[in-house]
Amino acid sequence: MGYLNFNKNELVNLEYSLPLELLSTNRAGGYLSTTIVGCNTRKYHGWLVCPIEKFGGEKHVLLSSLDETIVQHEQAFNLAIHKYPYIYEPRGHKYIVDFEFEPIPSLTYRVGGVILKKELIVVHGEEQILLRYTLLDAHSPTLLRLKPMLAYRSIHKLSKANLYANTQSKLISRGISSKLYLEYPELNMQISKSNEFIAVPDWYYNVEYMEEKKRGYEYQEDLFSPGYFEMPVRKGESIIFSASLNEINPMSLSRKFNREMELRPEKNSFMSRLQNTANQFIMKREHGTEIVAGYHWYGCRSRDTFLSLPGLLCNDTATYRSVLDSMSAELKNGLFPDTVDTLNPVYNAADTPLWYFWAIQKYESFTCESEQIWKRYGEKMKSILSACRKGVNDGILMHENGLIWAEKHGVPKTWMNAMVDNVPVTPRYGYAVEVNALWYNAVCYTLKLAAQYGDAAFVEEWKDIPSLIEDSFMKIFWMPEKKHLADYVGVDGQNQRIRPNEIIATSLQYSPVGDEVKADILSAIEYDLLTPKGIRTLSPKNPVYKGCYEGSAKERDSAFHQGTVWVWLLAHYVEAKFKLHGKSFIPEAKRIMSGFEQDMTAGCICAIPEMYTGDPPHEACGAVSQAWSVASVLHIAHLIDLYEKFQGRKLTQF
Repeated sequence: MGYLNFNKNELVNLEYSLPLELLSTNRAGGYLSTTIVGCNTRKYHGWLVCPIEKFGGEKHVLLSSLDETIVQHEQAFNLAIHKYPYIYEPRGHKYIVDFEFEPIPSLTYRVGGVILKKELIVVHGEEQILLRYTLLDAHSPTLLRLKPMLAYRSIHKLSKANLYANTQSKLISRGISSKLYLEYPELNMQISKSNEFIAVPDWYYNVEYMEEKKRGYEYQEDLFSPGYFEMPVRKGESIIFSASLNEINPMSLSRKFNREMELRPEKNSFMSRLQNTANQFIMKREHGTEIVAGYHWYGCRSRDTFLSLPGLLCNDTATYRSVLDSMSAELKNGLFPDTVDTLNPVYNAADTPLWYFWAIQKYESFTCESEQIWKRYGEKMKSILSACRKGVNDGILMHENGLIWAEKHGVPKTWMNAMVDNVPVTPRYGYAVEVNALWYNAVCYTLKLAAQYGDAAFVEEWKDIPSLIEDSFMKIFWMPEKKHLADYVGVDGQNQRIRPNEIIATSLQYSPVGDEVKADILSAIEYDLLTPKGIRTLSPKNPVYKGCYEGSAKERDSAFHQGTVWVWLLAHYVEAKFKLHGKSFIPEAKRIMSGFEQDMTAGCICAIPEMYTGDPPHEACGAVSQAWSVASVLHIAHLIDLYEKFQGRKLTQF
């Protein structure tokens, strides 16, 4: 029996099976995603979803799905399932008798005396999926039909029947090649066994995606099928279907499938499953290594990358360094682009370049390569600090008190960047608490390296800044009557709403506050914001708190940082508690981490979502699999392991 267990009796119950999603990536930007019964419920679902360089690397759904039909005694049984207005048709899910996720996702169908097993693999490093069909049992001659359904559109859009689509396909070795539109690559669909392709080009209208309907978006599209493949299949025989951007030798498909199977790591525990999910965010491409922020709709985002690195890659420092190198190349005038893989990058965030220092600090803690770090990243680090001090970028400037003021009307400067009607929901103009805590940490860390490796000029220029920041930080942010920090301080003074951003001041290697203040901050957070799934973005006592995350895009964006629970903040809470309490916090840290094990068989299987609702029972919402959420839990696991091995009380240097 595998680590993951599913209720096999409930597989035919769509209320049980449709919320369970599969996600498998090729570690190069492409992925396969659908529900466990193969019914696409999102426009982001698809059997072959690829980044297209001609469109700036944006992901596009080429093969939406593949319908399987079993034929015996001239009677056809369609194993697929699609949602149309008011009906599911066909209803192939009723034939499902088993679903397994280990070692690879597989479904078993029973149709009378026929038992058919379907297994899927996304080939790592290539834009190719492989589906293996094995006839486990049959008592009469059996035919297998495979009908591809094509979308050929951006993951953010929907396709409609039109006269411009190229509905013709050409025959290639044991398959066909289709290319609906001129700008796109060819999709090569080939089968390991000789087959007959029956050309029946046709549109299938008004396929519905229920999750998009719930989210208030357009939810109906038309899919095109060029026809279907048909071939006899014998009892015990396996047939492999391949969809790829390259034409391949179909005779090699069986070997390739088996080779890919051998490369899959063992996934028989919570941690091994979580680490496997972490690997799905790593995107290795010709120009460098990036981290996908989340599935399905996010690309590579700078802030998310830095926050995710320590959790995702603490055991793979070579890839960690490769990501740092790739991101370092994106630095411009002291800022990183909000989103990397876009044709028109925007440089807005004040906190993102300061998370760069934090990510480098963590890398040093894993490798002890401080000299190499200074040689490799020192000039970049100094340029960021200089840009902030000189006000190179509009709206970001170090004041005479040593603190960073971040303000640009209509532009959010921190991670709380949701917009409604082009207006920031939580603008936080002025001195933002986490920005200035990170600023202090960055200056102190750079001074340490500069002094260690002989950069006397930098030390002389910056040596008085840490004490200036430290003094100003407490004067500006501390609220003694409330015993926690202001979230930000603007032209109207302190914003006294309790938000989770002050946690960052408690977890950093170099903090502008002492242990007593840290303890008070954490107590305030625990009382108002801490939940089993992460940290709320606003206290339920606040009149603008929103405990649900539902409705239209506008309604959801209004709730984005007004009460929703974020997992990524939890790692900083746990790290701060460890720094205050040492090994005695291990049992509580383990309890916090174990709370996410149930997520392995809920929502997107083996993933942790972007966030949860503020109100109990804290339902998953946002992206179904988020890099910094997974990284946060792995970071906590690393901290537990570190403190279990350490004999002293504290590890303040980590």
